[in-house]
Amino acid sequence: MKQPKTLFYCTECGNETPKWAGRCPACGAWNTVVERPEPAVKGKGRASSRIVAAPKARPVTELGDSVEIRFSTGMGELDRVLGGGAVKGSLVLVGGAPGIGKSTLMLQICGRLCEFAKVLYVSGEESQHQLKLRAQRLHVESGNLLVLSETGLGEMLEAVEQEQPDVLIVDSIQTLYNGALDSPAGSVSQVKDCTMALMQLAKGSNVTVFVIGHVNKEGSIAGPKVLEHMVDCVLYFEGDRHTFFRILRAAKNRFGATNEIGVFEMRDTGLTEVENPSQMLLSGRPEEAPGTCVTCVMEGARPVLAEVQALVVGTAGGTPRRTSNGFDYNRAAMLLAVLEKRGGLKLSACDAYLNIIGGLQLDEPAADLAAVVALASSYLDKPVPGDLAAIGEVGLTGELRSVGQLTQRVAEVRRLGFKRCVVPAHRGLESFQDLRLLPVRNIGEAIRAALRE
Repeated sequence: MKQPKTLFYCTECGNETPKWAGRCPACGAWNTVVERPEPAVKGKGRASSRIVAAPKARPVTELGDSVEIRFSTGMGELDRVLGGGAVKGSLVLVGGAPGIGKSTLMLQICGRLCEFAKVLYVSGEESQHQLKLRAQRLHVESGNLLVLSETGLGEMLEAVEQEQPDVLIVDSIQTLYNGALDSPAGSVSQVKDCTMALMQLAKGSNVTVFVIGHVNKEGSIAGPKVLEHMVDCVLYFEGDRHTFFRILRAAKNRFGATNEIGVFEMRDTGLTEVENPSQMLLSGRPEEAPGTCVTCVMEGARPVLAEVQALVVGTAGGTPRRTSNGFDYNRAAMLLAVLEKRGGLKLSACDAYLNIIGGLQLDEPAADLAAVVALASSYLDKPVPGDLAAIGEVGLTGELRSVGQLTQRVAEVRRLGFKRCVVPAHRGLESFQDLRLLPVRNIGEAIRAALRE
């Protein structure tokens, strides 16, 4: 009996090689090459070939623009992340950890979409009766919402051909399989093949497709990175499943800006939009407590205020401990070194902890100054005034650098009721009523201005 061949593929880029290697020759990633048997193809045709018509090229001058290609999903936060609404004929991938609320979000928008469109919800994880119970809890009742409990790609495409929906929701891509491939559902070959079939469906039939994908323990959508390259838009649903707030972030968007976020609150009746995330993230902030400072970061085109908390205590062992949550670890270590060298604070003998409230991930340098002020406040045990915010990038020599869109950030600080804001000195800013700007040139001046030293 002929032994099946063995192939090796990269979990990052999907590149296939005949032998194992410690580093992928295509993308250069280390320890991502794994083994799998070569899939045996049953039959000659593909399950998606019967519904995709032969393409016909047309001059771009003959394409009309009178038809609106975008439509609203009924949720303003989701429309913001998508770039102004969903695009007809697009393929959107919604990823997140199990239990974070992906299925709830998709079923909830069905209630709004069914007012003007026909929606087919295909679930491979729940039965039709279970979908009915969840729809009743979310108050989603419409004759334009069709539900199907199916995991076979061919059967799902037959249902699409028969019902002709305007919007298709697949929950989830890991449960879908093509019977023409000799591999289990959720494998790399199945995920890639099913996603390709859905992309052909979206482009050929002008159906808007939303696909739900689970996130693995590394924080990436289960399957190779090539899956994210195939779709038009990648949305990540973030947040702690044990808290109430969820953040929807666009990691890729061919029809809009990336790094836009939408903020939701999980309640018993579903997800509720949070139109003012800055106020939400600052709610419950302690008063006159050392080790906390507010900054303003840009999430796409939206300024958002975030609270940076720091705790500095004497180390019990020989090696001090450094921990950061929501703040880049390497950048936090750099700021601690700058504080000791340029700020005169002996932090090398202290454990330091940084935390960003609300589940935000601050990855831009504008939060450097707030982190420095919070660390100095905790070390000196002196509170930062509650009406003060800090914005700026910190260099290795302790100098402060200006950041982009500073005027918009300062305007958001003023809108939330802050009275003072520490900013870099070499950046000219217009004066704001009811807001006093404190220009500083280095971290020493910033600490003295913030802590009234």
